Amino acid sequence: MATDNLMFTVRRQEAKLVAPSKSTPCVQLCLSDFDNHKGLRFQIENIFFYARLEDGTMSHRDPAMVMREALAKALVYYYPLAGRLREGLGHKPFVDCTGEGILFIEADANITLQQLGNIVQPPFPNSKELLYNVPGSDNIIGCPLLLIQLTRLKCGGFVFAIRLNHLLCDASGLGQFLIAVGELARGQELSIMPVWKRELLNARDPPRVTSHHESPLVSMDKDNMGVIRSFFFLRTEVEALRKLVPRELHACTTFDLITACLWRCRTIALGIHPDVEVRVVILMNARKKFQPQFPSGYYGNAAVTPSALSIAGKLCRNPLGYAVNLVMKAKKEVTDEYLRSIVQKGRPYITTKNNYFVSDLRHSGFSEIDIGWGKPRYGGGLKCREWDSMFIPTKNERGEDGIVVPIMLSELAMKVFEEELLSLLKHASHQHHYCFNSKSSI
Repeated sequence: MATDNLMFTVRRQEAKLVAPSKSTPCVQLCLSDFDNHKGLRFQIENIFFYARLEDGTMSHRDPAMVMREALAKALVYYYPLAGRLREGLGHKPFVDCTGEGILFIEADANITLQQLGNIVQPPFPNSKELLYNVPGSDNIIGCPLLLIQLTRLKCGGFVFAIRLNHLLCDASGLGQFLIAVGELARGQELSIMPVWKRELLNARDPPRVTSHHESPLVSMDKDNMGVIRSFFFLRTEVEALRKLVPRELHACTTFDLITACLWRCRTIALGIHPDVEVRVVILMNARKKFQPQFPSGYYGNAAVTPSALSIAGKLCRNPLGYAVNLVMKAKKEVTDEYLRSIVQKGRPYITTKNNYFVSDLRHSGFSEIDIGWGKPRYGGGLKCREWDSMFIPTKNERGEDGIVVPIMLSELAMKVFEEELLSLLKHASHQHHYCFNSKSSI
C-alpha cells in the first residue's frame, strides 16, 4: 500500500520523567576524547515498529507500561543516561549523574500497522507525531539525554521512537541499552553488563600521532528535500553483484559490494563533473579493532569514518570492482594505531557536497530489541537525508531476509539512479528478482 499521503492522528499524554527504579551513584563522569567532538553534538533518532502477537499472549499487557517499567530498571545499570550533561573547563562536557531520568511519552494513534504497508520502511508518514519534540528538551547541555515515545496502534501493535544525545553513545551503544531494556521487560537478567571506562579512548600522554588517514566527520547540513525510495537487497542481488567483480575481490563483504554499487550509481545519477573528487565515507564500528579489544559492555562512541576517494570520471567509467577495491582498502586502514591517532588529533569537518555517508545498522542490535512482543518489523533510522544511507536488516513480503537501504535524491537523479542499478543487476544475471518500493518525501 502506498503511504505517501497517509495521515493519522496521534493523541499524546504529557511527557514524564522516568527515573532509575533504585538509588544510583551521584557522581560526575568524564566523557572520552572520542565522545567529546563537536561533530557529535546532535541528537540521533531511531524508530521501531511492532505487530500484535497473533497468539494473544500479550493482549492483557500495555506496552507503554511494560516499556516504562523496564526503562526504570535499565537505568539502574545505565545510570549515566539518567543524568545531565554539564560543561566544565574549556566547555568540555561531562555527565552529572543526578538520577533525574529520561523523558517518556505515552500516545495512541488511529492507524494500524497494516496501513503503513506490507514492508515498513522510510519515509514514515507523520513522523514528527511519532517522536514529539518536547519544547526545550533538545539542547545538548542540561537536558534529558534520552526521549522515548511509545505509540499504541489500533491493531494492537505499537511504535516506539527514541532520540539520544549522541555524545553519550553511538548506534551500537544505544542498541546495547535497548536490548537490556528488552531483557528486563521479559523478566531476564542482563546478558551484557554496561561498562563506562571512557578513559580507554582518551588521548595518549605524551601525544603521538602515527596515522592520519581518518576522514573528517560530516557537517550536519540542513536536511534536503527530495524523493525517498527504499531499495531492498536479497542474497540473490548480492550474489549477482559479486559476479561483477574480479575473482581476487570475491572475499569482499556484502557491505563492500552494496556500498560500492550505491556510490557508483549515485555519482552517475548526480552528474558530477568527471574531474571532481568524490568520496564515500564509511561509518564503521571500531570496537574490535582496538588492541586489546574493548570490554563487551562498552557503550560509548567507538565508530570511525574511513573514506574511499576517487575522481568521479574514474568511478563512473570503471567496472564495479574498481569501487569495491577502494572500499575494501579504506576499511583495512583501520588499525589500533589508526584509532589511537584519531583520538590524539581529533577530526575536522567536511561539507556534504560530493560526499556520500554510509552507515551499517545490521549489527547495532536494533533488529533484536524485544520487550515481549517479539522482534520489530523495522528497527533503524527515523530520517533519510540526501547525503547519507543506512543499511537496515528486514524481511520482504515473503518473509525472506534482506537489507533495505533508503535513498534520497531529486526526482530526475532518482530515475537515473534506478536505471543504473537495474542495469548493473541485469548485466550480472538474466533472471534477477530485484525489487524496490517507492515513497515520496514528506
